[in-house]
Amino acid sequence: MAGDCVLVEVGEDGVALVTLNRPESRNALDPEVQEALVAAVLRLDADPGVRVAILTGGGSAFSAGGNVRRMGAASSGPAERTPAEARLYYKRNIQRIPVAFERIELPVIAAVNGPAMGAGCDLACMCDLRIAAEGARFAESFVKLGIIPGDGGAWLLPRVVGFAKAAEMALTGDALSAAEALACGLVSRVVPDAELLPAARELAGRIAANPPHAVRMARRLLREAWNNRLDAVLEMSAAMQAVAHTTADHKEAMAALREKRKPRFTGA
Repeated sequence: MAGDCVLVEVGEDGVALVTLNRPESRNALDPEVQEALVAAVLRLDADPGVRVAILTGGGSAFSAGGNVRRMGAASSGPAERTPAEARLYYKRNIQRIPVAFERIELPVIAAVNGPAMGAGCDLACMCDLRIAAEGARFAESFVKLGIIPGDGGAWLLPRVVGFAKAAEMALTGDALSAAEALACGLVSRVVPDAELLPAARELAGRIAANPPHAVRMARRLLREAWNNRLDAVLEMSAAMQAVAHTTADHKEAMAALREKRKPRFTGA
């Protein structure tokens, strides 16, 4: 458990369930939630027994993003700070989350169970895969409050939905239904509300069934490919492939293929 505001459960199959546990605030990303979430993600990434994580929200929302009630308070938000103080506030708080998600090798699936607004929408985009319940909604809603995405959303969202759709979402602040999110590629699947976690677990299980070193290296390679030239990615691919060829799991995969049996991967 990573504090009472973020709950962590790790199953015997190596699948971790991370739940934002502030339903009374619709899982707003308050500083204590940010700290607990970053700590949970980094700890899970450091555990070789964890093969994939699912991130979801407790209660009826995935995350409302910023806590509007606290946003204007000098003690808990940037509004009453000087510009220099507000800049540091963002760097030391909400921006720790995208930095952590970019740093880890552990694949993360967002199981979006309800509204994902503002920074909540961006949090979903920080994950590698997104599944939505039919009742989910998504909005890059910062402009409605007269602010901008201070959490990296301007970098994240265009990479998920393309520049034009990201611009439409960011400049209007309008919400998308789950069906609209599916149509623009913001999520890969929409399922009935009651089937969300089972669907996320099924997907996580398919990932966890693969050799964990290969999964983590593939995740890291995909992330690096977002920002690098082809020659740099090819160089990294060659190095990672050389490592992958030396693993016991690769040898087991080849033996199982020859012997026409199910492989038994150990992470070695």
